Amino acid sequence: MKQGTFITFEGIDGVGKSTQLDLVYQKCLQLGHPVVKTREPGGTELGRGIRRLLLNPGLKNLGAQAELLLYAADRAQHVAEVIVPALKAGKVVLCDRYLDSTVAYQGYGLGRDPVLVRQINELAVEGVLPQLTLCLDEELERALKRTKGDRIEQRDLEYYHRVRNGYHQIARAEPERFFLIDASGTIDQVFEKIWSVIAERGIL
Repeated sequence: MKQGTFITFEGIDGVGKSTQLDLVYQKCLQLGHPVVKTREPGGTELGRGIRRLLLNPGLKNLGAQAELLLYAADRAQHVAEVIVPALKAGKVVLCDRYLDSTVAYQGYGLGRDPVLVRQINELAVEGVLPQLTLCLDEELERALKRTKGDRIEQRDLEYYHRVRNGYHQIARAEPERFFLIDASGTIDQVFEKIWSVIAERGIL
């Protein structure tokens, strides 16, 4: 059986990546592709517990190292339980956040060595990396107005500048995989840009 296709969606909070993932999911269904949509953190039962911890605005004393390792633990379980089985079954896997989120948020955002952060997470995923990553990019002030204020979203604008810069750094380092998508247009306009990249890559 043909190995499946792994596509991840990235971007700062409030940029609309979950909406766009849902549109790509519906398009895949229309085209007859077997498709799974999932997210991080929280794509497994274990992950849902970790997500509640990580995003709890009342948890004020969670250290940066613990935060980083909790994301890696969620990802390791998610890969083993959801992503690998779906790929082995020949399905398209659409994932809302993956390894690049941790490099951007816990690496660049929290001032941790992004190379080390990536190495920790590569251990967690055991070589399972996306063929394509679509990173929605928009001015911070506009995107963050749409957020609800969980523990991560309560961080200041400087933090989010570092996160966004991190995504841009990844895009420069991996232009064949990681695509920045201008998210400032309408939902339909952004979807057209995303689907154009997917079509051009010929992976579906």
